[in-house]
Amino acid sequence: MKETITALISEEEIKKRISKLADEIEKSFNYEPLTVICVLKGGVVLAIDLIRHMKKSVELDFVELSSYGDSMESVGKVTVKKDISVPIKGKNVLIVEDIIDSGRTMDFLVNRLKREMPKSVKICTLLNKEQQRKFDIKADFIGFDIPDKFVVGYGLDYAQKYRNLPYIGTLSIEK
Repeated sequence: MKETITALISEEEIKKRISKLADEIEKSFNYEPLTVICVLKGGVVLAIDLIRHMKKSVELDFVELSSYGDSMESVGKVTVKKDISVPIKGKNVLIVEDIIDSGRTMDFLVNRLKREMPKSVKICTLLNKEQQRKFDIKADFIGFDIPDKFVVGYGLDYAQKYRNLPYIGTLSIEK
């Protein structure tokens, strides 16, 4: 099998957008303290870069969910591999995700977190595939809207490969 990656969003474009997203997020939360819940593993690169640009107090925690396994298609069920470890009751919560396509994972997570009675819950995603949406989920902060292509890089993977790329690229596989 031959895997080919074609650049879609450059490293420079990502850096500029993340700086602007951090400003938008802080303003949206009125510069109040924020609990960032990073969706592992893909969201970690975005989460770290985002909080570096934030000026106010940020608490960081992680959740690991899976709906893809090592496939290019969702298996249709969300599995919790690691849950959050900080209390979020009464706190402003920002979920940081690498990509939202069908919305299944984000719908699951938002509903799960809201049961903990946070002050607010908002979603930030680097990549948005609106045309794939099957659940009524809208990100509050979007890095880039992208076409319906399988993408890798900047934290996103295919079978645990390509997370380290500093840009976003489309992946095609020839058999």
